[in-house]
Amino acid sequence: MDAVKIHCPKCKWRPEAGDLWMCEPACGCTWNTFDTHGQCPQCGMLWEDTQCLACHSWSRHADWYHEAAPSEEPVVVTVAE
Repeated sequence: MDAVKIHCPKCKWRPEAGDLWMCEPACGCTWNTFDTHGQCPQCGMLWEDTQCLACHSWSRHADWYHEAAPSEEPVVVTVAE
């Protein structure tokens, strides 16, 4: 399975673990929305859209997830005899 990279679909900004979003106007909880795939851990609201903290554009939350490109270098596996 390929790794998944997370970045803004509009400006390519990559959130870090310490970046926080607020569940507003619902409950006011702050958390990293990518830890829960957009669901508030306090009230359970599922955010279908996520605002980029860099460019401030809104995008579908699912559009932030991107498959990593496969490595161009071949993987060499050595088997001990």
